[in-house]
Amino acid sequence: MGNREDLLAGAKRCLMEKGYAAVTARDIAAASGTSLAAIGYHFRTTRALLDQALVEAMAEWGEELRRALAVDAGPDATPEQRFEVAWNEIIESFARLRPLWAIQFELIAQMDRTPELREAFATANHEARLGLAEIFHRLDPAADEAEALRLGSFHQALLGGVAAQWLVDPDSAPSAQDLIRALRTIAGQFTT
Repeated sequence: MGNREDLLAGAKRCLMEKGYAAVTARDIAAASGTSLAAIGYHFRTTRALLDQALVEAMAEWGEELRRALAVDAGPDATPEQRFEVAWNEIIESFARLRPLWAIQFELIAQMDRTPELREAFATANHEARLGLAEIFHRLDPAADEAEALRLGSFHQALLGGVAAQWLVDPDSAPSAQDLIRALRTIAGQFTT
């Protein structure tokens, strides 16, 4: 690897270990085995390096989550079975990818100060909504993007809420079965 790639790899490691706000240029230089001057040469600022490392880490996280959600409940699975299988995988990812889930919440508070991150997150949100609609509803986003965005937004809201609960207290966060029971109750209230 070259200095640029080493810096990105070191910055990703630092992000996972310390979170976004606590990482310093010295931390990155030490983790990457490069000099402080290399940060300025390749990225101009530590923040620009961290932002790029975060974008790459989030893309890697998205791919891992996409792979986890690709676990198929089977061709004859009901929507409820697909929901349960997918949510079991999502909840398992909270433990495996905890630092990335936590960083997302850390950065929400900083979005107003970092327009580039806001734009990257907005793009990722859009793609995530389309992907979630495809996973949970087998809906081709190209066929009906508006409906895919509506359905995906619901799943994304659920995802963010469950992730927040899990990060605070994993033992009392809802399971896939808890979510199914709650959805049944809510849906039943709408149909009466």
